[in-house]
Amino acid sequence: MKIVLGVSGGIAAYKAAEIVRLLQDRGIRVQVVMTAAAEEFVRPLTFAALSGEKVITGMFGSGPGAEHANVESAIEHIAIAQAIDALLVAPATADVLARFAQGIANDFLSTLYLATTAPVVVAPAMNVNMWNHAATQANLEILRQRGVRIVEPGAGYLACGMTGSGRLAENETIVAAVMEALGAAQDMAGETVLVTAGPTREKIDPVRYLTNRSSGRMGYAIAEAALRRGARVLLVSGPTALTAPGAAELTRVETAEEMLAAVLKLLPESTVVIKTAAVADFRPKAAAGQKIKRKGEMTLDLEPTADILAAVARRKTSQVVVGFAAETENVLENARKKLASKSLDAIVVNDVSREGIGFDSDRNAVTIISHSEVVEVPETSKWEVAHRVLDQVVKLRKHRGMVVR
Repeated sequence: MKIVLGVSGGIAAYKAAEIVRLLQDRGIRVQVVMTAAAEEFVRPLTFAALSGEKVITGMFGSGPGAEHANVESAIEHIAIAQAIDALLVAPATADVLARFAQGIANDFLSTLYLATTAPVVVAPAMNVNMWNHAATQANLEILRQRGVRIVEPGAGYLACGMTGSGRLAENETIVAAVMEALGAAQDMAGETVLVTAGPTREKIDPVRYLTNRSSGRMGYAIAEAALRRGARVLLVSGPTALTAPGAAELTRVETAEEMLAAVLKLLPESTVVIKTAAVADFRPKAAAGQKIKRKGEMTLDLEPTADILAAVARRKTSQVVVGFAAETENVLENARKKLASKSLDAIVVNDVSREGIGFDSDRNAVTIISHSEVVEVPETSKWEVAHRVLDQVVKLRKHRGMVVR
């Protein structure tokens, strides 16, 4: 998911650097567009270094090479307008608000605003008299009627030396408004979510191991969804080809024992545990030190691996714990037994015998079972399943009287 952060000319422009970081913490890519006046307060290089994206400062390019601007640079505002999921302007000066309201497109930012159909959020910042002026208030009303979200400024001591309204809203408030515009309410802010994902591998010899078909996609989707809903995420991942969300605190493991150790170490920091990992149930009693040569039939002597959910159940305090179960028969019956035996708050079960969902797929269909209800989630993307699971987590927290902030 990607947004554009428009930075206009005001003393509060420096605060936009922190907004970039906060959005990145929630898994959002940020590209910065600066007005000419904004460059007088903060250098574009600052935002380029923070965002890892090209910073746009002019309609046809600027700086060295601008004389070679071409058709691509001339229509860049259209391409970006179609590619982004939201436009945020912070700080938004009285001038920017007026141009947006009146449809004046005389720089990259104002042209981008007219060209995008994505949600728009503006966070005004200006002198108190400018904020209270009838023209500014009329422009704000026009923008509200057109669906623009206004993050009202705070009151206090202003850079101009006056006191009153016009101070840029707190960064967390601005980011919350953006996430709401993106459809990701910050209903898990203040939570620390421990997610396990992917398979584990149990060594047979130096070149062979026991494992399963888990890709890790479900766990990684939950980790990213939790980040976007404001949570801190501790991701314990078995071997997978996926790239972890940048803001997740990642611990890589290979075996069930390693995953158990990582989970128990992080458990005291967590308020929610969601265990999607497909842990190998058995391991060889003794792994061979050298590659086993092919000599005909071979028997593997196996023993059970660590029961991570049972260990979490013994050590948990106030955490909400959600388990996952991949079943091929008696799906609901087996899931309910696991819900009780593992002292879980909820369990998410899916029938992995169905083709096209579950393992090796971006789609899933699950049943979420708690002690008070059963929620059916018909076939959909794993991203949507992740949010449905987190909806239940939020509900469980509230039912315990631990209202998510």
